[in-house]
Amino acid sequence: KLAMDFPSEDIFLMTASPVIKAVTNFRQVSKTLEEFDVEEQPSSLLENRYPNIKVIESAVKQLKSDEHKILTEDGKEYMYEKLCLCAGAKPKLIFEGNPYVLGIRDTDSAQAFQKNLAQADRIVVVGNGGIALELVYEIQGCEVIWAIKDKAIGNTFFDAGAAEFLIPKLTAEKGETPIQCKRTKYTMEGSEEKERHTAASDKMGSALGPDWHEGLQLKGTKEFSHKVHIEILCEVKKIHLQQEFIQLQRTSLTFPKEEKNVEPDQVLWPVYVELTNGKIYGCNFIVSATGVVPNVKPFLDGNNFALGEDGGLTVDKHMHTSLPDIYAAGDICTASWEPSPVWHQMRLWTQARQMGWYAAKCMAADTLGESIDLDFSFELFAHVTKFFNYKVVVLGKYNAQGLGLDHELMLRCTKGQEYVKVVMQNGRMMGAVLIGETDLEETFENLILNQMDLSAYGEDLLNPDIDIEDYFD
Repeated sequence: KLAMDFPSEDIFLMTASPVIKAVTNFRQVSKTLEEFDVEEQPSSLLENRYPNIKVIESAVKQLKSDEHKILTEDGKEYMYEKLCLCAGAKPKLIFEGNPYVLGIRDTDSAQAFQKNLAQADRIVVVGNGGIALELVYEIQGCEVIWAIKDKAIGNTFFDAGAAEFLIPKLTAEKGETPIQCKRTKYTMEGSEEKERHTAASDKMGSALGPDWHEGLQLKGTKEFSHKVHIEILCEVKKIHLQQEFIQLQRTSLTFPKEEKNVEPDQVLWPVYVELTNGKIYGCNFIVSATGVVPNVKPFLDGNNFALGEDGGLTVDKHMHTSLPDIYAAGDICTASWEPSPVWHQMRLWTQARQMGWYAAKCMAADTLGESIDLDFSFELFAHVTKFFNYKVVVLGKYNAQGLGLDHELMLRCTKGQEYVKVVMQNGRMMGAVLIGETDLEETFENLILNQMDLSAYGEDLLNPDIDIEDYFD
């Protein structure tokens, strides 16, 4: 966007990786809902398209905000007039530095995961967000112990009802549908495998797009399809390596079968996970899919940034950080303006794309001395994704976030087909979760945006025999 607005200005894109993430197949589904794929492309494509963009392939060593200067790892210095920090977030690992704990957040870690899975009989997955959910659904031929701290799966996007609706899909045998791989992995000439191993493991890859597991063969060593056991309301207390475990003289458990009591495990595993509920399971490795923390560390030294409660760089409604001429967008920032009653920040691809686009508009407006209104995409929280092969749309305060007890829920559910939940407050729709092909997203989006009083419709609002769209066209 900046390159288009300022064709005669030099624009530097600094990135530690040789590939950039490009949004492709973009589709505006409704006013606020958008669907797209995220592909890795060589940075030369961007440079060829916009002659005023120069991609600098080096990590940032230091930011000297008072001098308007950036020092890169390769020893160079760059001056800037305006700077936007879009360094994303890092996986929040349950235990740092343990070779048996894999964090999944980016394409590189997904590949490491795939290599390990090929030799795995059993893994433990920790976490309850989107990536954990997708992972557990996609893994075949490997026992999965899934440890979640909540009562129900998918707490980031769902309530217990939606979780119940989805659970049968976890145990159903999956039909073998070959998926076409949309993601292409680019490696630079000469950077063959040997270099990949020497690369420091703490180097950040690029964040996963919404279709990250497509084209990855997520299959373990066993021949069965799904085998998932969920341990609820627990977290990982300790991780024991094999030797430590033997010395402990404690008992680990076999994979729980239906009806039968859980028996002690006779197999020796490379690593053992002790849960806060007292159970111990052995496994080949542990996947930590426990969310992310804003990647602010490279920029803090010597700069007095204001930080949000979640550790992100606070930005105002024009995406300014607390330091002059420095903006931030995406996972690294914390929105600290007074939000619309039906929007909240969530570290998702959709919001990162919207914030990046809007930050560019703000940088342009400031440079030209123009004023600009907060972008429409921050009016309503809206996200569309796929879980367990169902289309999932979440709108507004879909989990009654911040509404206290003063709200009511209305539900409609057809087993194996659709799940519709709306969050109502004082007769007005505040949020919705739509799973399956409900075709209600545009109608509900309008009803949340215009805050119409719907008390008169009562339960009929979700009556499947009434075509609700006809009412509100």
